[in-house]
Amino acid sequence: MDSTQILLDEIIANKAVYTAFQPIYDLAKEQVLGFEALSRGKRGSVLEQPDSLFAAASRYDRLSELELLCRQRAITQFVAQQLPGKLFLNVSPKALLDPRHPRGETLHLVEQAGLAASRIVIEVTEQDKVDDGFLLLKTIAHYRQLGFTIAIDDLGAGYSGLKQWSELCPDFVKVDRYFIDYCDQSIVKREFLKSIIELAKATNTAVIAEGIERMEELALLEQLGIVNAQGYLLAKPSEQPCLEMINLAQHRHSGSKDNPFEQSIAIGWLAKDVAAIHTCTQCLDAHRHFERDKRLMSLTVVNDARQPVGLLHRDQLTEVFAAPYGHALFDKKPVTELMDKQPLIVDEQEQLDSVSQLITEHEFDIRRHIIITREERYLGLAPLRDILKHITDEKIRHAQHANPLTMLPGNVAINEAIEQRLRAKHGFSLAYIDLNHFKQFNDLYGYASGDSVIKLLAEVTVAVCKHSHCFVGHIGGDDFMVVFDNDDAENLCHEIIQRFEAQSKAFFTPEHVAAGGYWASNREGQKQFVPLLTLSIGLVSPDVESCSNSHQVAALATDAKKEAKRYRNSYLFVCNRRKPSAPVVRLEAVSSLAT
Repeated sequence: MDSTQILLDEIIANKAVYTAFQPIYDLAKEQVLGFEALSRGKRGSVLEQPDSLFAAASRYDRLSELELLCRQRAITQFVAQQLPGKLFLNVSPKALLDPRHPRGETLHLVEQAGLAASRIVIEVTEQDKVDDGFLLLKTIAHYRQLGFTIAIDDLGAGYSGLKQWSELCPDFVKVDRYFIDYCDQSIVKREFLKSIIELAKATNTAVIAEGIERMEELALLEQLGIVNAQGYLLAKPSEQPCLEMINLAQHRHSGSKDNPFEQSIAIGWLAKDVAAIHTCTQCLDAHRHFERDKRLMSLTVVNDARQPVGLLHRDQLTEVFAAPYGHALFDKKPVTELMDKQPLIVDEQEQLDSVSQLITEHEFDIRRHIIITREERYLGLAPLRDILKHITDEKIRHAQHANPLTMLPGNVAINEAIEQRLRAKHGFSLAYIDLNHFKQFNDLYGYASGDSVIKLLAEVTVAVCKHSHCFVGHIGGDDFMVVFDNDDAENLCHEIIQRFEAQSKAFFTPEHVAAGGYWASNREGQKQFVPLLTLSIGLVSPDVESCSNSHQVAALATDAKKEAKRYRNSYLFVCNRRKPSAPVVRLEAVSSLAT
């Protein structure tokens, strides 16, 4: 009997499991739908994590016993904490079909706890291959007759897929996180989600998207019509989850402490739950930790208050023990003698952009980790590779939608920035900036000078808006848009005009500057006097209750910009109209209705 089997037997015998609950939200109703019970093994052991725990139970034929123990713990804690909504319990088909699995035990546990069977959702994972499909259907039917609700977990990750859906007729399907991860950047994943939604409508099945970790994913899922959501972006698993419904509108954009619509995310979402060791831990015991888990590269060293004081690396410890007399010298020494005493420690709310800057200011080994804290207490580790990969992915995504001349966000990002504020019912102003007399300038001074002027306008706009909550985007050509979250929009627009007019004169000859313009031919070949470059800015403050999409807001700004272009000099036109124009009814449609 190996050490893993001994540990598993000990866990089951002593009932040494605990439950973490992760909320599942109904976004449409803005309330908690329920909680998924996630079981963990003995704290600090190699079987604490569920993957290792249940794999060991399956290997040593103890799966049925372990699942019943986990269910008992989950139901007891769910009732003890008086958690609202439904309780989602994971059940593997292997355990259900085990002849030794006691029938009616789950109902007995539920009734004993004083819980209604209708509040229990049995999650059948799709990742396990089932040889006896008929017996599984019979078992699920039995659960349904007892009053339980049925869900298929990890849809799309396993063996049977749509066949299991059609046979089990579940009340819920939980889409595997593979199809959620960066779904906003994958046409294939987006089309898969659309097909799942259509099938769910046809079969009266509720869809739950799990594994949501990015704001862009959440935005796409809402746009597609998926209202049930679960993932680290919304809430992490916790033994004592928060009972209050989070402010989703605010939480969607919690990447910045100051600006709720900041695009950078917080480092906390990349944290991995890795067990820590105490300052009193001996080097030999730490070495055993590394030996038990070959994937473990670093261990955080914490004090009595669980505040991180250092980081112990596998390779450093291995190197010491490989030296002559290494074990004799260090076996019983505390890990504080070998640990890295100056690791990078950041709060979970620190922005990824800021962390990136900290990384570049220090010489870090690519294999290392960053320690993440919550209120100065250890939360988890973030592998440097993961951080750099995420930063790279974000940069690539930004570059894909950025204007190639100015590298400012393009139409896709501008529309999303507007849509974010509309969804959150967050008041804002939108400025449409357009260069006047640009074509004549481009024809006279050349394309290189034209590009330089456009880049100047971009630089001036970004510089002016730097210290305010603004989103600056480049539509294309000489057109720009700025989203203002504060009430300083008018002052900033006037400053953009002043700075641009002053700096753009450097692109003209002294003679043209002195004359205030130059003579050039129009499209008809007639000579006309063309003033120096000026700006037309249309500014609107849309009614977020009346405007339903970014196109309506952009139309308001476009109309305002057209009004500003009526003036010969630079002009800021502040539009008082806040609601979209009423749709024009065609006369043919009216006459046909009359008949």
